[in-house]
Amino acid sequence: MLKNYLLVAFRNLSKNKAFSFINIIGLAIGMAACLLILQYVNFELSFDSFNAKKDRIYRINQDRYNNGKLSTQWAGGAFAPGNAFKAVLPEIEDFVKIVGDGQALANYKDQKMVIKDNYFVGEGFFNVFSYPLISGDPKTALKDPYSVVITEEVAQRLFHNTNPVGQSLIINGDRPLKITGVVKNPPVNSHFKFDFLQSYATLLKDNPPNKDYNLDNAWLSDGCTTYLLLRPGVDPKVLESKFVPIVKKAYDAYKIPGEGGVYTLQSLQSIHLYSNRMFELQPNGDGKSVYLLLGIAIFVIIIAWINYINLATARGIGRAKEVGVRKTLGSAKAQLIAQFMLEAMLLNGLAILLAVVLIVICLPVFSNISGLQMSFNMFIKPIFWASMLGIFILGSFFSGFYPAIVLSSFRPVEVMKGKILASPKGVILRKAMVVFQFAASIFLLIGSLTVFRQLTFMQTQKLGLKIDQTLVIKRPLIKVDSFYRDMSAFKQESLTQSAVKSIAISTSIPGQPISWNAGGIKLTGADQSQGKQYRIVGTDCDYLTAYDLKLIAGRKFSKDYGDEPHSVVFTKKAVEQLGFNKPEQALGKRIDFWGQVYTIVGVVDNFHQQSLRDAYDAIIFRCIPDVRGFVSVKISTTNMTKTVADLKKTWATYFPGDQFDYFFLDQHFNEQYKTDQRFGQVFGVFTGIAIFVACLGLFGQVSYTIVQRTKEIGIRKVLGATVNSILKLLYKDFAALVIVAFVISAPLAWYAISKWLQGYAFRVDIGPLLFIVPFIIVMVIAFATVSYLSVKAALTNPVKSLKTE
Repeated sequence: MLKNYLLVAFRNLSKNKAFSFINIIGLAIGMAACLLILQYVNFELSFDSFNAKKDRIYRINQDRYNNGKLSTQWAGGAFAPGNAFKAVLPEIEDFVKIVGDGQALANYKDQKMVIKDNYFVGEGFFNVFSYPLISGDPKTALKDPYSVVITEEVAQRLFHNTNPVGQSLIINGDRPLKITGVVKNPPVNSHFKFDFLQSYATLLKDNPPNKDYNLDNAWLSDGCTTYLLLRPGVDPKVLESKFVPIVKKAYDAYKIPGEGGVYTLQSLQSIHLYSNRMFELQPNGDGKSVYLLLGIAIFVIIIAWINYINLATARGIGRAKEVGVRKTLGSAKAQLIAQFMLEAMLLNGLAILLAVVLIVICLPVFSNISGLQMSFNMFIKPIFWASMLGIFILGSFFSGFYPAIVLSSFRPVEVMKGKILASPKGVILRKAMVVFQFAASIFLLIGSLTVFRQLTFMQTQKLGLKIDQTLVIKRPLIKVDSFYRDMSAFKQESLTQSAVKSIAISTSIPGQPISWNAGGIKLTGADQSQGKQYRIVGTDCDYLTAYDLKLIAGRKFSKDYGDEPHSVVFTKKAVEQLGFNKPEQALGKRIDFWGQVYTIVGVVDNFHQQSLRDAYDAIIFRCIPDVRGFVSVKISTTNMTKTVADLKKTWATYFPGDQFDYFFLDQHFNEQYKTDQRFGQVFGVFTGIAIFVACLGLFGQVSYTIVQRTKEIGIRKVLGATVNSILKLLYKDFAALVIVAFVISAPLAWYAISKWLQGYAFRVDIGPLLFIVPFIIVMVIAFATVSYLSVKAALTNPVKSLKTE
């Protein structure tokens, strides 16, 4: 029996080559697209899943308040909570602190390497996290001051094939560190990536406590990311409630009215997709975008299955007599269903094999547009084959069941008389499936257009400062006492180059978060409760002019006024936060900044320090003549290669042995949009695939409609109907379906894009064009698809049409 089913199935595939080809291609494209997106989604959802204790690891998030108003949300907050909570809450098994130390220059004999991801970490690090040591003792590797654990990549570059444990290296020219362990490189799906793990004891050794201040127990010093390892069975929400009295007691001890903090727990595996706070250890992903792509995967595969249903049903009219003869000869309905289900399985099996071929061909392209380094190793992972098996089983059942029921239900007597009528329920169901395809296409087009417009908007908006033609040199890493003298000499000599227009030094540059945050800043004489938090940028006298920040009151820093060590310039947002409605009102006012008094000499307009995803910051610029930081060099574009070479030569003169690591600021600034751009590319590509597959389904529905109305078309032509009138008749039916689809999809798309755009402080307006353009595109595509078969049917000789049975 099975052999006979297979034989009939193959005969029907070969007999109807066009339909079989369209079916297999449509299913294969849908399956390939779905499988690729599922691999991407699986990767994004897998972050930090390699940790053995992942279900018990939580990060402490800090929300800082001033007078009851939320001022800052931190990932890397105060230093004290880990110690304070562990001391009194037995629910906490262990904790670990992580503090960034910026880039470092590591030297071992004649080997030199710039360490980019360099951190201080607590000694419980290897107990909490599952980063396996290749050599060294995880219990003691991070216990002593001036000890460091390095990754295997760093070990290979500095020590080659020798075991570095026990060896010492020098960082930044002045600090010796003893290597106590080598750890495997962090997995790519880790939200915390590192090269250097210095012991947290080193940080405390370099910042010893005094009678007024203890860094390890500080509640108002930020920059420390703390993770807790909870005991089995502990409810994090219940534990959070126990933080409240501890935190209140700590803040009360500072006697700062209005100052407060709320501490919450965030599960380890939710950080990558659902956290965008100050001092994140690494840039994170976007959960909304990931689930939108998952939605596309589901849309694409459902559209592909609907295609099969429509095409199989349309083709089934041609198999009506076959069914009639089989039933007359005694075939049971169950046998016919088995026959058609087997054909569906065979076609789905061929499609999934072709899908694998398409994945192999398209994998490099998909990796490029998604930014996900996917390799052919995915084919040896159980999750890939489980996904493929699931799609095959579901596809075979859902795409094959309805056609099998319909085709096996033909009545032999009516079939043999040529009376095959579509049931009203069947017509409605087929139209509903086409409406779903149109609705999905319109929804995805609206989403793609919104993503494109938002990206274009962000990249074309004026930033409020000039970043073009700016070469940024990263700060010198080797610590020397003559830094101010050397940097001044470097600036003076470099400015003699005709291509160099200006040079400025600053602690932060546009395109990255301002790491210097200061709370409690207020007008002198004001109550402590009036203190607010600001972002601080330390600059030399040239920074504001070099970046052409718009002055709206007062003046910028100038050497005409000396070094200006007690002058500050506010942004408009910072002035408003200080309590002034007009910028001019703030000029000459004095502020209390951590016990020091500074005078406001100028106000500049708000500008975009980071991408347009973020709101304007309240920023204070402090003039610090010997500031150590980024070196911003404004240059002309003429003979840029020579300009860079001359700058490098001058740099080597004044900072011998140090790095000359530079980048162009406009490129660096646009790096912030890379994740959004990749999401837009992936969204756009798979939207196109979904629409293409939907067109195949529309082809099937049109085929079915024309088969059903062949005699009607012939009669209309005999009675004098023109080709145009017949086309209008067919167009009217499908136009109605597109309109219904638009009515369904437009509100859903409006809700989805509204939610997505909420993640951007500056965003495009949701205007009518966002909906009208996709509607027109889908209508044009639908009419073009309908036209291909409709024109052919309308031009057919009516005599031939009337002979059709």
